[in-house]
Formats: sequence, structure tokens, C-alpha cells
Amino acid sequence: MTFELINSVIEQGQPLILDGGLGSELEARGYDVSSPLWSAELIRSKPEALLEVHRAYLDAGAHCITTASYQASLTGLQQVGLTADEIKAVFDTSVELACQARDEFLQDNPDCHYRPLVAASVGPYGAYLADGSEYRGNYGLSDAELDDFHRQRLLWFDQNGADLIACETIPDLQEARVLAQILESLSMPCWVSFCCRDETRLHDGNCLGDAATLFKDIDNVFALGVNCGALEQVEVQIRELRAVTRNKTIVVYPNSGAKYDAALKRWYGSESSSQWMHLANDWYQAGAGIIGGCCRIGPGHIDQLASRASWHC
Repeated sequence: MTFELINSVIEQGQPLILDGGLGSELEARGYDVSSPLWSAELIRSKPEALLEVHRAYLDAGAHCITTASYQASLTGLQQVGLTADEIKAVFDTSVELACQARDEFLQDNPDCHYRPLVAASVGPYGAYLADGSEYRGNYGLSDAELDDFHRQRLLWFDQNGADLIACETIPDLQEARVLAQILESLSMPCWVSFCCRDETRLHDGNCLGDAATLFKDIDNVFALGVNCGALEQVEVQIRELRAVTRNKTIVVYPNSGAKYDAALKRWYGSESSSQWMHLANDWYQAGAGIIGGCCRIGPGHIDQLASRASWHC
């Protein structure tokens, strides 16, 4: 079903549309996402807020929504006092909420010709640190420590009802290598998207192409891409990915154009909806088959993306 929807949309001459930023949209609606768990905090405390935002993206035309689990990790949830059963319930509930929003959307839109997808979001180790480390990489951990951090939640997501797994904002070649070893053992379709310092390098300084090459022969990793980065760099990054992964769909979902200061935890710089929309067409022409947004991209942007009449030059 996952591949059928993706392929049918792409064959119609348009990209599959993702949602936008979850945490930034929750914040824009007045919800507090300032804890180290970020939007994952609301899985337990305010599930209705997540249903609200998931539904907003579906109403805007997103073919795929991501769960609120990006910043949820076993280590982070243990540190706030959750038991093993409660921790697993957080991951299960994140998927259940997205599926509930999808089911309610379909019930209210019986003429909808597609069944939106639910992607289980898996953030990098840096997201757990909640200090901007996903914009640096180079964690100083062993492969075994990174495997221990990621493996169990990926095994849970492999069997808890999502349509696919999205490993997001990966800034580090070592972390990519560890994830490749784990994902190869899963049955669920997956995508991996990297976070980059410039057009050709991950934040840890290694080449984007080298990271992508790690996944090129892993069949269930059906898509590779970039997210949570500068929108003006995306077109070159697509070409970098295309050079080493001809057999994969390309997924891109950059930020709005503003820059994030991890030390001060604030955004600065200009944002242009029209520029973002114009560049989205360039990304499609460069070879992106799945397009959405990350931080500070909201339902309004996704509505414009989904409503675009033509995806041709």
C-alpha cells in the first residue's frame, strides 16, 4: 500500500506531499514544546493538540504525516521517570494518534481517492540531547552505544501500525552507518534524510554522498533525502544524492528560510513563502519525488504545495 500510493502520485506528474513542521506548528498554536522532549511531551499530556495539527496537515492536502516521536527516545523517557511499559506506550500512542487523525480525515472526506500514509518519526541522537547537536554530529560515542540508543524503538516501530519509518535529520556519518545496519534487519519501508552544513557535507563534515551510499543496497530503505536545512541548498543536494542512489526515491523537506541559533534557541533571518514555493518546483524538476517542509513550514505552505496546478518547467 505504501509504495502503491507513492508510485501512483509520482506517475501522475507530481510529488508525494509531506506535512510540515510539527513542533514549530504546535508552538505557533500556543502549545508549550519547550521541554527536552519537545513535541513528544504532548503525546501523553495533550494528545488532542497532536490530533489537531495532524488533521490540519491532512486537510491541507498532505499525502503523508509524521508522528510526534522525533525527540522521543528510550534514554530521554527513562530520565523523566517512565517505566518500560510506559515508554513503549509513548511510541505506540504516537502512531495511534496519527492513524486516528488519518481515519477521521477519511471519514469526513469519503470521496478522497487516496489513504494518507503515517510515517513513524525517528530523530538522531542529537535530538535527545536537546542542545542543537543534530546540527553538529560528532557525538563521541561508540557504534555500540549508538546501536543501543536506536535499535529498540526502531524494532517497536517495525510492528506497531505505521506505514513507514522516517529516520530524520541525521547529521553524522557514523550514526548513518549504525542506522543502516539496523534498518537492513527491519521489514518496514523506511526513508533516511540527512541534515547538512552545506550543499555536499553533513554537519559532521563528511560527504553527503558517502552517507547515502551506505543505504543504496538496502531494499526496504526506499527513499533518501535531506531535511531541516537551508532551502537554497536543496537542489544541489538532490543532485548529490542522485549521483549515488539512482534506485531510490528522493525526499526533501527543508526549513522555511529562517536560520536556527541552537545556543540561543531562537530563529532569525527572513522567510519567504513565495521563494519556498518557487524552489519546490525546482526540487521536483531536479528529481525529488517526495516534498514537504520542516521547521516553520505550516499547513498554509502545504496547502499551496498540494494545490499547485503544474509541476513542470
